[in-house]
Amino acid sequence: MSLSNAYLALSGAVDADITRGERLAHRTSYRIGGPAAMLAVCHTPKALARVIEVLGGQGVEWVLLGKGSNMLVADEGFDGCVVVLGRDFSRIEVSHDDATITAGAAVPLSRVVQEAMRNSLSGLEFACGIPGTLGGAVSMDAGTRREWIGHRIGSLVVLRPGEGLRRLYGSDVEWGYRWSGLGPTDIVLEATLVLEPGEKDVIAAEMERLLARRRATQPMGKPSCGSVFRNPVGPKGAAKLIDECGLKGYAVGGAQVSPVHANFIVNNGRATAADVLAVMRTMHNRVREASGVDLQPEVKFLGFAS
Repeated sequence: MSLSNAYLALSGAVDADITRGERLAHRTSYRIGGPAAMLAVCHTPKALARVIEVLGGQGVEWVLLGKGSNMLVADEGFDGCVVVLGRDFSRIEVSHDDATITAGAAVPLSRVVQEAMRNSLSGLEFACGIPGTLGGAVSMDAGTRREWIGHRIGSLVVLRPGEGLRRLYGSDVEWGYRWSGLGPTDIVLEATLVLEPGEKDVIAAEMERLLARRRATQPMGKPSCGSVFRNPVGPKGAAKLIDECGLKGYAVGGAQVSPVHANFIVNNGRATAADVLAVMRTMHNRVREASGVDLQPEVKFLGFAS
């Protein structure tokens, strides 16, 4: 692996901002994580393709990062390149003729939801309060147990490393609860969401109802990554299983199981990634001992030894 060669090849040569040693705590909702060996903010599809090509040619491991809302980065950082989508992936367009919103993958999902409301388009109310970017939401099919963003995808533009840009239609991709059938290296660049005309006041009222519910049932004032574990098949969700083990408030260092929601781990201001992992292990092991359920992480890990 020659990260230095990749850095020299890309610095000043493409429409991307290339830096070394940036702390990833600044780019994750947990506010945890050491430095990335290299970070590339790519502003155009051409620049993104070139960055991926050079990294692949030099054998440099890379990962795409949006808002880092479901990412836990190791305290030691990541010995590879973090790729971030920039300028050309931050655009949004509303079409009243066919009730669609087309937005770049770097657009915050919250902004897409607000634009839908402002333009009296219904269908994204369920996504109110979900953090992260549109690209991240599409890749993991974010949503609730009943409604997923995949249900609203009309079409996507993706970059397939080695193949180039591809347009996919929503019906071309399998969608499920917190997963999508996109390829493991597909990079979502743009999505067109199919909505319905609605009444602005009704849409706004439903969004406020859902936000109020989130405020009442989820910790809103401390850094977290949202749900730590996926909900298993069965009548009880992950939060219920963890709560039944008496783990609300359990803490290691600065990481604590939220007293408000048992499937959230919050950073009380000084948590390390090691603290969060220790809390996760306890949650997982206690639930398995009590109920036999093997909880699977929803949070993604970066920089940890496999």
